[in-house]
Amino acid sequence: MRRYIVAGLVLAVLTTLLVVLSDALGLDTEGVALLGGALGGALGLVPDRSPAQRAGAFIIGFFAAWLGYALRAAVLPDATAGRAIAVLIVLLVCLAVGAASRGRLPLWATLLGAAAMAGAYETTYAADPTAFISSSAATATSILVAAGAGFVATSLLGPQVERERELERAQHDHAEPVAAGHVADQQVADQTRSEREDAHAMDAQTPATGTPRVERRREGVAPYLSLQPRPEA
Repeated sequence: MRRYIVAGLVLAVLTTLLVVLSDALGLDTEGVALLGGALGGALGLVPDRSPAQRAGAFIIGFFAAWLGYALRAAVLPDATAGRAIAVLIVLLVCLAVGAASRGRLPLWATLLGAAAMAGAYETTYAADPTAFISSSAATATSILVAAGAGFVATSLLGPQVERERELERAQHDHAEPVAAGHVADQQVADQTRSEREDAHAMDAQTPATGTPRVERRREGVAPYLSLQPRPEA
């Protein structure tokens, strides 16, 4: 947790300095410092591929979006159809890069770079499309500096985040069999208890069994037998 706090503080300080020193550095970072810092911070935190691969994918997506604005300014009509075609081209370029690199340049990072350029430049471009060359260069420089600051502040946390996620997955995988064993033991105990209760109920409903008592016959002569012989006729 301490590392997260330190990285967050570094990111906050760098982003604030970009705003304060914007005029002194000749960069128009006041309006894009938060956007660039947040996107760069996210790029550094996600533990997917190496930092170099993530940064490379981000740059490719960024310049794919810049190419989309260049096509809008030079070729495509300034209408809904032209904007739709530019968006389609940018997304296809991002997909092609991810497929050609077999995922080594992650798609999400290229999309993040395209979002950085579009989020920072769309309003400026809409205000004056004819000034694309000068305005796009200034905006691209500002957003890249801000994103770079965010990436540097958080990129060292990527391996730490990955280790923590692996530990959480290992603990989760270990907890599942233990929980399943407890459930099985509880089911066996419930079944045994139910069988005992059924046996007690059957004993209560069934009469007692055993050897029936037989009265001993009284010894002596039977009363209905005659003691004297019958006279002969």
